[in-house]
Amino acid sequence: MAIIKPFEAVRPKPEYAVEVSSLPYDVMNTQEARAMAEGNPKSFLHVSRAEIDFPEGVDEHSQAVYEKARDNFYGMIEQGILFQDAYPFLYIYEQTMDGRTQIGLVACSSVDDYFNDVIKKHEFTRPEKEEDRIRHMETLMAHVGPIFLTYPKNVSVDAIVDDVITKNEPVYNILSNDGVHHRCWVIRDRAQIEQLVEIFKTQIPYTYIADGHHRTASAAKVGKKMREQNPDHNGTEEYNFFLSVLFPDDQLQIMDYNRVVKDLNGLSNEELLQSIGLKFEIQDSEFETAKPAQLHEFAMYLNGGWYKLKAKPEIIKADPIGILDVTILQENVLQPLLGINDPRTDKRIDFIGGIRGLKELQRRVDNGEMKVAFALYPVSLKQLMDIADSGNVMPPKSTWFEPKLRDGLFSHLFE
Repeated sequence: MAIIKPFEAVRPKPEYAVEVSSLPYDVMNTQEARAMAEGNPKSFLHVSRAEIDFPEGVDEHSQAVYEKARDNFYGMIEQGILFQDAYPFLYIYEQTMDGRTQIGLVACSSVDDYFNDVIKKHEFTRPEKEEDRIRHMETLMAHVGPIFLTYPKNVSVDAIVDDVITKNEPVYNILSNDGVHHRCWVIRDRAQIEQLVEIFKTQIPYTYIADGHHRTASAAKVGKKMREQNPDHNGTEEYNFFLSVLFPDDQLQIMDYNRVVKDLNGLSNEELLQSIGLKFEIQDSEFETAKPAQLHEFAMYLNGGWYKLKAKPEIIKADPIGILDVTILQENVLQPLLGINDPRTDKRIDFIGGIRGLKELQRRVDNGEMKVAFALYPVSLKQLMDIADSGNVMPPKSTWFEPKLRDGLFSHLFE
């Protein structure tokens, strides 16, 4: 069963919440982070992407950058921009985007749950990305980016969350510059906190990583390392737990995660189309109608035009991984035709979250940076949970969740 734990959050004073909160570190590059934080010294990007405080060209993985992140984080506490709650609480984090609302419980989750597969995974991680966050966490001795978890809807949890929201004013009520409305509450009632902990302990058998596999793996490995180095370890130390926000599964929506490729692997446009036609039904399409409308339907942008691709029945496998559109595209186009054998490491392919729309795919090809783009239909949350339950993993970059959790609203110290 799932373990959650209240904690003494480090969080911004309400008057600074808008300036502090930022998008997660891993949805942008350094140049984009510089632009987002420009003119805002309170932006949490100075903690999550501290290379923006160095001249261009700095190695973002140098120890000096991690130490700058630490100095910025604790400096914000010393300046009174951030403060730490005096008691361990649970918190509520509500997000509304495009008329859809999701309400999560902010808590610490257990490192042991990660290693014992109570926390289910659906992606492999890359060692270099793990190492980056490990060094960041170890230097700050804090988790400053929450893990996005989901769990099977529970009416008892919903009732407590609804009661807190109904009877209390939010401590944060902000509109971020991407149009997402964020509201947060502190659950101060000890009885409610104990009830929530007990519900997860007795009624929630598993939680699932929706977003943040690298941060979760890194936090778990840091915790494991610290317990091995502590001769007085007893299991209650803060390093045994990591920052998370847990959402019921009926409130979440997965967006498409699309692909762009730099070249055609020596093929001409006509040869690529001819080869794809052996496995897919192809028809010309206008931009407005190109977006895939159902499973096993794809959109391709090539040489200034959109095409609709529909997978032929014989290439659709019945197993949980083979039936995924990311698998169909990889096994029938990206690998055999375009030579993308390992999309996790191949530098010729890039991935674009569905929040950016088809226009971003078209732009990346039209400007000459890429040669071809593919849009996919989103994976369902049921598919994600079924694959995680089976012990399998999805192909890389299969899911894109929106809205993103903001960094800076909640941090967890584990020193």
